[in-house]
Amino acid sequence: MNILAAVSRQIGAPMQLEECQLEEPRDDEVLVRLVATGICHTDMAMRDHKIYPIPHPAVFGHEGGGIVERVGRGVSAVKPGDHVVLSFGFCGHCEACEGHHPSYCNHFDDFNFHGTRGDGSTPLSQGGIPISYFQAQSSFATYAVCNERHVVQMPKDLPLDLLCSLGCAVQTGAGGVINSLGLKFGQSIAIFGTGSVGLSALMAAKMVGASEIIAIDRNADRLALAKELGATAVVNVSDGDVVKAVRRAAPGGVDFTFETTANMKVLRQATEVLARRGTCGFVGGIPAGTEVTLDVEWMMTGGRTFRGIILGDSDPKEFLPKMAKAIASGMFPIDRIITRYPFERINEAIADSETGKSIKAVLQFPN
Repeated sequence: MNILAAVSRQIGAPMQLEECQLEEPRDDEVLVRLVATGICHTDMAMRDHKIYPIPHPAVFGHEGGGIVERVGRGVSAVKPGDHVVLSFGFCGHCEACEGHHPSYCNHFDDFNFHGTRGDGSTPLSQGGIPISYFQAQSSFATYAVCNERHVVQMPKDLPLDLLCSLGCAVQTGAGGVINSLGLKFGQSIAIFGTGSVGLSALMAAKMVGASEIIAIDRNADRLALAKELGATAVVNVSDGDVVKAVRRAAPGGVDFTFETTANMKVLRQATEVLARRGTCGFVGGIPAGTEVTLDVEWMMTGGRTFRGIILGDSDPKEFLPKMAKAIASGMFPIDRIITRYPFERINEAIADSETGKSIKAVLQFPN
């Protein structure tokens, strides 16, 4: 079928809305009409080959939400008419997948970052020329074909423009706090960076009852919003020594830190404010070969832990419905960080995301 997609043709270039062809779903795939999709910094990093050199032309987007139109003969997870959120790709049968940790799938890169379904094929083309497929969905388009493993059914009474970012930003931030770090009631956390992932982490920390939530950023408006969303203290990095400021707010250090900026200096700071036996978790698009220095004596004698996190250690079919319920109940007010744009304004939405004007830009598709 013919669809409209935002095609990326070269590094740094604006995306162009073009007619493309989309294959019919295979036996284990579903066809989804997109209603909304979030924009993530990873989309731009991949477009610009900062992490992986996904071949151009490509259609990016990996926070899709939509309505199932058709399903393959072997699909049992969803049916036409179901509302779904699209998530990342994984094989479903390796040790990590069978252990409900699909974000650490042995074949994760094949399914998400090589421009194909994982088997070398792509459902997207234009005039017979293959177009790279991104993160098992390529949701910067009016329709997407996805494996049934990668779609999660959602309640029909919740707007998909609120739910679509569950697919990446929310499960990375909220999942990082709840699943990866295991933050409990009464514990403390410092969150470095108040973008969509950092504020998702903050809202999750508030939701589980953290006693101290310290937000660190250089954007005063975002820090003000962080206070409204539940931060007990904020630190503006422009005001001086960040480590001293966090320690003033939490003299004994914090139980957890969550670093979202992918800045190695900031990541080092996130280890320096840990309490004894505290854990620093970090996320973000960090290129292979990036190195960070740590004070080994500080980490070892305090029993401190340093760990990477991918997509919040989430099993999407289990975790995303729980977060949808939290959104419905008002406990996770994601609407506070969303700015909506029509699909045809995708380049404006990307620019606003890159400058920080929008925290979480969400594209809406025409009916």
